Amino acid sequence: MKEIEVRGAGDGVVVVTLARPEKRNAVSLAMWRELGRLFRGFGGDAAVRAVILAGAGGHFSAGADISEFAALRSGAEAARAYEEVADGATAAIRDCPRPTIAAVSGYGVGGGCGIALACDLRVGDATTRMGIPAAKRGIVYGPPDTGLLLRAVGLSAAKLILFSGRLLDAAECHRLGLLDVLAPEGSALRAAQALAAEIAANAPLSVAGAKLVLEAMARGEAEARAAEIQAAIGRAVDSADYREASRAFLEKRPPVFVGA
Repeated sequence: MKEIEVRGAGDGVVVVTLARPEKRNAVSLAMWRELGRLFRGFGGDAAVRAVILAGAGGHFSAGADISEFAALRSGAEAARAYEEVADGATAAIRDCPRPTIAAVSGYGVGGGCGIALACDLRVGDATTRMGIPAAKRGIVYGPPDTGLLLRAVGLSAAKLILFSGRLLDAAECHRLGLLDVLAPEGSALRAAQALAAEIAANAPLSVAGAKLVLEAMARGEAEARAAEIQAAIGRAVDSADYREASRAFLEKRPPVFVGA
């Protein structure tokens, strides 16, 4: 069994599953590398309209595989090399042009919480438990993961999560903003699939453009990326999908978008 499984869920939705249930899907260095490769590749695949990141066996991910640390993070230089790979995977998820959804059942802790935060949206259920126990392990979280936490929950909540290192239940995760959607128990993946299907049914150029603009604004890069944003707006207006949307509206039927 592969540690990461990829399958299509229909209508352009891809499900990426962390598949180490015996370790609550703790992420190995090899898995960090594969996550980076996969999510960088999705951006160039026009057939992909949305990506769901999930975990096997009732849990999302218990974080990085600490059992590897003695061998792979034995000193400052080795730790930096490890973090470069892990941060690269997180950045690939965050920067994927396709909309991304984390289906967080069970534990989404530490690095597992980080990769969930790298996704555009997070769906949980009554089993969800999330947190970042860095303060309990003598670790200082760096800017990449801390920045994702900050923009999801705000300054005060980020301080609460990092200072306390506590494990938060599903209701508290939803209240603070770690989860965007709270589904009934055991149905995080089903709810994520329903949300992904809803997104995938919309015009791909419009969704991609919205993500581009929102991310640029969130990072304070809207002015620097003005030409890129304007080009995305122009592509959407000149697209066959734009014309299809107008026809469908007049004909009182759902539009059928092709992403061009």
